[in-house]
This record gives sequence, C-alpha cells and structure tokens, in this order.
Amino acid sequence: MRILSFLILFAILIFAKQKISSPHGPEFKISCEKCHSPKGWQLDREIYSFDHNSTKLPLTGQHAELSCKLCHSTLIFSEAKTECNQCHNDIHQYTVGLDCSRCHSTASWLVNNITEIHQRSRFPLLGVHRTADCYDCHKSENLARFDVVGINCIDCHREEYMATTNPGHVEAGFSEDCSVCHSVTAFQWAGAGFNHNFFALVQGHAGSKCTDCHFTSRYSDASPECNSCHQTEYNNTTNPNHRTLSFSMDCNQCHTLAPGWKPALYQQHDTQFSIYSGKHKGEWDSCTDCHSNTSDYSQFTCLNCHEHNKARMDSEHRGESGYSYVSAACLGCHPRGNSD
Repeated sequence: MRILSFLILFAILIFAKQKISSPHGPEFKISCEKCHSPKGWQLDREIYSFDHNSTKLPLTGQHAELSCKLCHSTLIFSEAKTECNQCHNDIHQYTVGLDCSRCHSTASWLVNNITEIHQRSRFPLLGVHRTADCYDCHKSENLARFDVVGINCIDCHREEYMATTNPGHVEAGFSEDCSVCHSVTAFQWAGAGFNHNFFALVQGHAGSKCTDCHFTSRYSDASPECNSCHQTEYNNTTNPNHRTLSFSMDCNQCHTLAPGWKPALYQQHDTQFSIYSGKHKGEWDSCTDCHSNTSDYSQFTCLNCHEHNKARMDSEHRGESGYSYVSAACLGCHPRGNSD
C-alpha cells in the first residue's frame, strides 16, 4: 500500500510539472496571452502584441515580412540566430567581414553608396582613387569576393615605382610610401611635391631642377654642403679672392639666399674692426674701400677715406708718439674703429 501511494504521488508531480512547463523553454517568461487565445495554440494574429523590436533582432525591412518559422525552426525561441551569417550564406567568402550591416540594409541587398562606405574603411577613396575601378584593387577569383592586394601604396603601384626614371625612384632610394611626394587627394600623379624642407628650396634656390644638385641617379648621394654645388664660383671669385683669403666654404657665413647671393655680409669683420655697426656703419660701399690690394686682404688703409681730413688729423695728433698714416698705427688707438 505504501508503494502504491508513492507511485501515485510521483505521477501527480510529473503531471504537474508537464502542466506548468512552457514548450518555448524554461527561460521563456512572456505571458501566453500575448500570442495565444482560447481559439487554440496557434498564433492568434488578432491579439498578437509581442514587441519583437525589444529582442536582439528587431524586425525591420524585409525581415518584417518573413514567416516566423524561417528563423524559429523550433519552439525554443532562444535558439533563434541573430547574426547575419547564421542565416545568410556569405557570398563574399569572408573577404569583407561578417557584419553584413556595414554595407547592406534590411530593406535591400543592393548597395548604392559604396564610395561613402569605403570612406570608413582602412583605405578611404580620395583623389584619383575615387574614380578607380573596384577590381583594379580587388583582384579575386570571382566578382563577389573582395580580396585586397594590400593597403600600402607600393602594393598596387610597384610597377610605376620601378619604371619611373625621372627621377629614378629605385636608384634614388625613394620611399615606397608614395604619399611622401604624391598627394593622395590629387586627381593626377604628376607634379609630385616632395617635402624638401630639410634643405629649403627658396629664394636663390627656388626653381632649381633636381639635377642641378643631384648629379647621380641616387638622390641620397647629394651633399647639403654649399661647396658641393658652388665650388666653381668660390674658386673664380676675385673680389675678394676667396681662395687666397681662405674664406670659409660655408657660404651662408657671408651670403644670403637672395637671388645673386647678394648682398654678401662678412659679419665676422666686426670682431676685428666694426663696419656693420659703430661709426663706420653705412660709410663704405665695397671691400676695396679699405682693402685696395685684393690679393691680400690682410693689408688695408684708413687713408682712402680719411686723407681729406689730413690737416685736422695732423693737428689733433700733434704730440702723439708714433703717429702716422699707417693703418696699423691707427688701430693702436682706435681699436675696432669705434673710438674717435
């Protein structure tokens, strides 16, 4: 009798459990009346009030017209897939990622704004790239795949890089990053603007051709030193004679970049005898005013300018020991030419 009672109780518990269990799974918490009516267990469209937009997959576009069973193959609704590739075959074969919504909408599979979409990619379509054929860069075994050769300039333009001879990119060791010289926003590759700021091509250097300084096809061989281009001018200059006077080959010590390299100012002169400041500032026109012997600038004279004041000078220097018109003697009392 005790065994029979136990069996009856067990049967009641099993029946009760089956009675309260939902066919939609134990985690399903939605009230039955949102979808069903006393008419039967079929979905009653007249009373259906469940908001599917509150789920992980809102029903928009063409999804709103689909039969529920296309996504809910079982009554356990939580088993329904929510990712695009779980229901749709990837015709692009993983070449553009798995998020279909990056390009497609639920309204249609057609893509009408591919250029705009491409701007959000790792290679925005700028300049001449905006008019390029997709398949120039996406070389694949079929038209649905979008494999990329690469996103670096050289990945697509190696042939042009290797073939360019003026200047020879390979010999010159130019960067394979084309954007260093070519603007990615331009609609033609001509007129490359190499950033030459490390040696500014301004004033006298403006308008120079590359080959004026780059004598070999390997452009990195060019020297930034003045005499690498101006040695001939340095050797041939006689007023003053740069070689005889052992002037520095660093031209910018005297010359500016102004066209013609003039005016040339030997600022170091003021450390020995002031001509750019003090009383002599603006009182001379050329070096030969004082250095009449252009082959030896160590010789100079004060008399070229001060001879016309000889009588006054004789009077002012009366009694001065060693007074003469020899320039070296003048400097003994008038160092650097600043004193009276």
